[in-house]
Amino acid sequence: MILKTLLLGTCMTLSMAVSAQGTFKFGTNVNPDGIKFEVDSRGFIIGGKHVLPVMGEIHYSRVPEQEWRRELQKMRAGGITIVATYVFWIHHEEEEGHWDWSGNKNLRKFVEICQEEHTPVVLRIGPFCHGEVYQGGFPVWLTDKAAADPKQYKLRSQAPGFMEATHRLYNNIFAQVNGLLWKQGGPIVGVQIENECRGPWSYYMALKNMAVETGFDTPFYTRTGWPKLNGTEEFGKLLPLYGDYADGFWDRELTDMPGDYPKAFIMKDTRLSAVIATEALGTHQTTEMSTTDRSYPYLTCELGGGMMPSYHRRIRMTGKEVKPLAICKLGSGSNLPGYYMYHGGTNPYNPRHTMAETQASPVTNYNDMPHISYDFQTLLGEMGQPNPVSWHESRLLHQFLADWGDQLSQMDVDTLSDHYARRGSFEFFNDYVRILHEEGTSHVTPRNWHLNPSILIDWATVEPFCQADGTIYFIAINGKKPQLSINGKVITARPNKPFKAAGMNFCVLSREKAHTAYKIGDRLHYSDGILYQDGQRIMEEKWEVIPTPVHHVLTKQHGGLRQVPTGSQKVAAQPIESDWDKAAVWSITHLDQLNEHLDLYLQVSYRGDIARIYADGILIQDNFWNGKPMLVRLSQLVGKQVELRILPLGKDYPIYLQQAQRAELDKAPDGILLSLDSIQVIERNTEEKE
Repeated sequence: MILKTLLLGTCMTLSMAVSAQGTFKFGTNVNPDGIKFEVDSRGFIIGGKHVLPVMGEIHYSRVPEQEWRRELQKMRAGGITIVATYVFWIHHEEEEGHWDWSGNKNLRKFVEICQEEHTPVVLRIGPFCHGEVYQGGFPVWLTDKAAADPKQYKLRSQAPGFMEATHRLYNNIFAQVNGLLWKQGGPIVGVQIENECRGPWSYYMALKNMAVETGFDTPFYTRTGWPKLNGTEEFGKLLPLYGDYADGFWDRELTDMPGDYPKAFIMKDTRLSAVIATEALGTHQTTEMSTTDRSYPYLTCELGGGMMPSYHRRIRMTGKEVKPLAICKLGSGSNLPGYYMYHGGTNPYNPRHTMAETQASPVTNYNDMPHISYDFQTLLGEMGQPNPVSWHESRLLHQFLADWGDQLSQMDVDTLSDHYARRGSFEFFNDYVRILHEEGTSHVTPRNWHLNPSILIDWATVEPFCQADGTIYFIAINGKKPQLSINGKVITARPNKPFKAAGMNFCVLSREKAHTAYKIGDRLHYSDGILYQDGQRIMEEKWEVIPTPVHHVLTKQHGGLRQVPTGSQKVAAQPIESDWDKAAVWSITHLDQLNEHLDLYLQVSYRGDIARIYADGILIQDNFWNGKPMLVRLSQLVGKQVELRILPLGKDYPIYLQQAQRAELDKAPDGILLSLDSIQVIERNTEEKE
């Protein structure tokens, strides 16, 4: 295939980066079985077949090792076909020369499980990662050296000391994954170099060359497509992957949907977002794209699956945001929805300093984040709990891509406006905008779609779902009469009732029924929980409240409000340790009476500023209040002295709260909000489904 967007002036330069078949020239792209993993101007080709995969971010070092397999299986059930993960430097080399790849940090074991679960992997190897990790992942010993000797150790530069340290990082990462590259029969198909970096391009190339020389010989290499580079790139060396978010904890405004966030919910003829990392990159980022940019396939790596609350900006996500974001990107021509995050996690505990981003750190100190929790309010949360909206709505869309994405990937954008786009045989619509137009809808419908040579779907008011049980399934769209015109005949479907047309079986599922439907193999299975495959077994996971009282007693009244200072980045600063003397304290007891062999969690519903759970004096969990409860693993608490501490929230604190939470604060007595409303026990019940 010839790159479609080549212009005369750039044709020679661009063609040097692609093969005669129109695929990009990166690393070795064939595995021992002879299967090629290729990239062309539209997207990915696996085994000679165009595919439209779905990528989801999970951070292995933020998820307990014993849960990796199950959570990866659930991600597969949600439609994820490629896993992306950061390798956080600070998680592995806290002390210079002392590397830790054990337990939750066992990268090799994680990738081996991905291989066993038939899931390709993209490694994001840094050296800078961000990911809301302390110092963006740079270890303290390295930032100390950079401060003492910037000529030798200037961060994110070609300073000799920094490059030497990065080379050691790459060598140690490669030692963990050697034997697991695609060319070796493993799952690693791509490597991301650096993250959110302006360049210069020589820095990118120095890192890529270092990675290749180290042994990272993979089918493709990527970079984040933002911010705009300083200077000119060398075409075809790194694939730019893009992103967009429904809202951002990093924004400095304390209002609903400031700046360009509403533009994440429109179809647009650009891949660049003006809202990512506005605290670092500014609020006037360009979204103009060059001919070179458009010559790459349109792929994303950071489509917002949710959003963390920061201390100064308490974003509350419902899950309704995720499908509209994906619909807008697919309608605008994207051939890879890549979610950040798809699965939340938990930061490791460090007695010396938080392992999360904070204004108080020497570098990358833009925002105050919870010390422990990285739930991200995403499709699968910190403990693997599903968001009841985004989990279902996204996986239904992903199933459509699994069954017919190969067709969609080859279709150009024919029509594009803010709320509507057409790509070949599929029409994309969205008029939902977070907070501003919550009653909006988002969907994809067929028009002039040849299911096969003898069946033409002229048009439909239902969404295509999947082909299973010898039937083509669609999903009803709320507010629309479920109709299909098949070979010129208009049929009004009865929800959940199969019908026959043009010799084919069809069925339109109600939205409620579709939320229980999982395609496994060639059949649909139904459950009001999560269904996923563990080998040949079909597993069913349900989250339920156990009617068991949790004993807790208030042992200390709160000591009044604190003065909230402005941090180094000119936004409200989270409490320091001495501020916790003002917290109200509850002792939680009798936890040993709960069966520690069950998969149990405490769900703490409260109102206030920040809540923390301690076990034997060690911080186990924390939460910045945004109206949602805090979840903590019971296994971390049994047999220990457990305390819940909550700091009061003051009416005049300079933080952003959404309307419902602001209303609660405004009506609080004396302008102080603090209450413990309930502590419930939640059980994750997992059984084999017969």
